[in-house]
Amino acid sequence: MDNPYFTLLAHPSGRLIEERKAYDVDMLRVIRHAAGRGCFLELDASPERLDLLDTWCMAAKAEGVLVSIDSDAHSVRDFANLRFGIGQARRGWLEARDVLNTRSLAELRKLLRHNRP
Repeated sequence: MDNPYFTLLAHPSGRLIEERKAYDVDMLRVIRHAAGRGCFLELDASPERLDLLDTWCMAAKAEGVLVSIDSDAHSVRDFANLRFGIGQARRGWLEARDVLNTRSLAELRKLLRHNRP
């Protein structure tokens, strides 16, 4: 996250449900570091991932880290996965203002340029 071109941490825990456990990392430390750097976290809505856990969504919100809900679509049909991500975000008490990709294009551009060299 310290690279000036780093923007968003995808697959933050790395888990694949019933296939691979989450990485052994201090996620609260990751979230706090993201907050300090102005970076974002992905909530991958794929039913095989649902990565960011709801508890980490809560922590991200508390630390002021915006979350991007991503369908992880590999086909048009996979866009329907967004409903799982939205459900996960709601379980984590995220509101529209806590989600990066609810912003207008102008707001997104401003946020994405924030930490650029």
